[in-house]
Amino acid sequence: MHRDAHAQPFTNLQKAFSAFFQNIRDRKAGKTKREIGHPTSKKKGKHDSFYIANDKLQVQGKRLRIPQLGWVRMRESLRFTGKIMAAVVSRTADRWYVNLSVQVDLPSHPCENQAGGCGVDLGIKHLATLSASREHIDGPKPLKAALVKLRRLNRELARRVQFSVNWYKTKRKLGRLHARIAAIRADSLHKFTTQLAQTYHMIVIEDLPVAGMVQNRKLARAINDVGLGMFRQQLTYKAAVTGVTVIVADRWFPSTKLCRCGVVNEAITLADRVFTCAACNYTEDRDIHTALNLETYPRLVGNVNACGQPSAGSVDTSSETGLVEAGTTECAQLSMF
Repeated sequence: MHRDAHAQPFTNLQKAFSAFFQNIRDRKAGKTKREIGHPTSKKKGKHDSFYIANDKLQVQGKRLRIPQLGWVRMRESLRFTGKIMAAVVSRTADRWYVNLSVQVDLPSHPCENQAGGCGVDLGIKHLATLSASREHIDGPKPLKAALVKLRRLNRELARRVQFSVNWYKTKRKLGRLHARIAAIRADSLHKFTTQLAQTYHMIVIEDLPVAGMVQNRKLARAINDVGLGMFRQQLTYKAAVTGVTVIVADRWFPSTKLCRCGVVNEAITLADRVFTCAACNYTEDRDIHTALNLETYPRLVGNVNACGQPSAGSVDTSSETGLVEAGTTECAQLSMF
């Protein structure tokens, strides 16, 4: 194997340790509460991948030249035009993929179709609720749809003789099913976040403590099936490319309990799907009401109706999108076979 495949893991290890020790210093100084764990070794057979530098890489249409291996067919051609920076060949289940990092030019101005702001309320019953159109966006919930088949394959794998031929066959089937579930979830989130970034010039979302929410054993599966953490990550880097402002409301802002008249309804629970204000008799769907409050959040900051909660601020998109000199680095994942 070429030298880059051996050298890159040490570069990644250095970055992981630097982030780990920097996180310890920031937590001691009170700059952040987020905890980054100690770097762990990559398990063989679970995260198989290797790095290829751009000077060792050639892409021609639907084929890719890999050192020591030669030309390999791909299922689709590269969708981006620009300088290829690097590639990572990885295996998911029994299929191989190549992630190509391409340097492309940033657009000089936001999309012409962007107009107005929108509050986005994420949830379990509905993937999101938009304040601008007052509509619910439903997610595919792929784990729930495949749960029966997933349980059957897990039982089948448990009954096989470990490391036998049939055990490996069932294990491959189980891996392909998990990969399909993850792909469906990522595809739906990519389409939704792209639509948001191309439609609105300002988007307000909540600062959801996803790591704490999944500690609830009754809701953990449904929360993970929706992909709340992936939504914020994707929206952040797409907003930087399209010139969208993403505002993250403080997690203690009572977006669900606050009425338009300024009264906070502390009695509302998760079981209440309709918001009702006892002071002004205002009623509205719970999710739509939350999205409307998020849309008005930037105007409420500093106002008594914001309940004294500061804004979590706009997302620092420049640090999360990997901006480089003349543009941004887009990552395209292509299936080879």
